[in-house]
Amino acid sequence: MLRELVFVGLGLHDEKGISLRGLEEVKTADHVFLETYTSLMPDFSIRRFQKTIGRRPVVVSRKELEEKNGKTILDAAETRKVVFLVPGDPLIATTHIAVRIEAEKRGIRTRVVHGASILSAVIGLSGLHNYKFGKSVTIPFPVETSSETPYDVIAQNRKFGLHTLCLLDIKTEEKRFLSIRDSLEALMQIEKKRKNEVITEETLGVGVARAGSDNPTVKADYLRQLLNYDFGKPPHCLVFPGKLHFMEAEALIVLAGAPKKVKEMTE
Repeated sequence: MLRELVFVGLGLHDEKGISLRGLEEVKTADHVFLETYTSLMPDFSIRRFQKTIGRRPVVVSRKELEEKNGKTILDAAETRKVVFLVPGDPLIATTHIAVRIEAEKRGIRTRVVHGASILSAVIGLSGLHNYKFGKSVTIPFPVETSSETPYDVIAQNRKFGLHTLCLLDIKTEEKRFLSIRDSLEALMQIEKKRKNEVITEETLGVGVARAGSDNPTVKADYLRQLLNYDFGKPPHCLVFPGKLHFMEAEALIVLAGAPKKVKEMTE
């Protein structure tokens, strides 16, 4: 009997983001599972997706994946071909890596069909160079944690002239999504305490909303302006640029409406 688990990326925005190869894997699977909690796909419709693939996927919860390590999925893959559908690129979330490792330990063959990732989408939309990004970080909901890790990561990357991608916390099951404004205010509260001038009103930032959609919002400006900019509906994310190549500065001006003064940040 076929023992196989195939991780398939759904892309970023709606059910059209899945690749042709991904569709083929779904149509030849014995069981299809889907999770929607690790990332928000704003216009994804299970009803429309079901019509596209000709079957109804089984939706798995955060509890099933994180507390039970995907037991339902793994048990099904013990004797059949299973496809696990994941927003974005399948193995960006550490939860899914844990499931793949466990599958391999059980002797289940695993494969990956990659999808569009927020990591590459944000870099492409902003016009910044991918090789100049340092460590990325997630900014959590400020009311739930007092973590200063995002501030430290931004500071460390800036020390080496590197850009920082900040993913903003989401709770899809609760329909809660951290906004750019709230994340900036949280970072500024840390700045008031630390006073290292890492995050000030004069810091340059790039806000991106709804990457992967037909109408993403991309805006680069100093934080005093970004705090009051309307980015619209989620999901949101932030980039803090380090030293800029002259072409990166030009891209931010042309593609993200940055002030021309950013040319002074070029190396």
